Amino acid sequence: MLSVADLRGTARRRRAPYSDKQHYQEYILQRIEGYKNSIGRDELLRLGDEAAGELAATSEGQFVLTEVLMLETVDRLIMKRLALRPYRRWRAQFIKLREAQRTPTHWGLEPACALGRLAPRVEPRDGVLVVGTGGEAAAYLLAAHEAAVTFVAADLGCVERVESRMAAESLASMFEGYVAQLGPCLPPFLDLDDLHIVVIDPAAIADFAPSTRAQFLGDVQRRSRPGAVHVILGSCPGLAPESLRALYDGWNAEEDARRRRRGASRRPDDLVLCKPACPPDTRAARIAASI
Repeated sequence: MLSVADLRGTARRRRAPYSDKQHYQEYILQRIEGYKNSIGRDELLRLGDEAAGELAATSEGQFVLTEVLMLETVDRLIMKRLALRPYRRWRAQFIKLREAQRTPTHWGLEPACALGRLAPRVEPRDGVLVVGTGGEAAAYLLAAHEAAVTFVAADLGCVERVESRMAAESLASMFEGYVAQLGPCLPPFLDLDDLHIVVIDPAAIADFAPSTRAQFLGDVQRRSRPGAVHVILGSCPGLAPESLRALYDGWNAEEDARRRRRGASRRPDDLVLCKPACPPDTRAARIAASI
């Protein structure tokens, strides 16, 4: 993820974005797999028979019928059934769609929201963790900027809805969704480290005891790389983002110079916290204290 200084300067991004060809291949694969999952076993077997007959008719015994050839032929038959668009037509629509997807308003967010200011700093394949149902829109926005998004919520319906929309919006290639009950630490099956961005809906940890809440946030902080950003959403009436500020010792709060004065009916502002790029020199501190 780019820092604010990098964004203002001329520094080049560390990782190249995906090409349109790569996005097109993902689009084709998602549609094919979606079709296979939507039909029954009998229909899938009929497709296999059709593919075998086509191969037998065209190869004239010159090729050995292999599993790879069968799979490729079945996929080609599905593409024909679905009348999937060729690359040129798909690209014309995709560019417009992705441009819209990268705006906060496309997902129902305010244009000047914290995530909208953060999104331009995202680089392809940056590690992102989104916790809680209130982070749904954040997951979409960051995935549209080609981040590798992991979404965790306790609500099965929410996770299934996010997975479905990610697929519908051609954003599923770098997305993983999990249904999990949170505790003092992230679930052990989430092998997440070196995170660039973490988005937390406070409602997901509102019922925790204060000590458990502190342990959970400490675990997520340890998994975040130097310079990482945490966004605490103002989505929970019972737990304001500022009330969690004390649990981020040593982290810097990023202020929005354009932030409007908050009205009485407006929800709390999102809190944006940045992990120091370099850990404090504890050895030097101990030496100084001993002098």
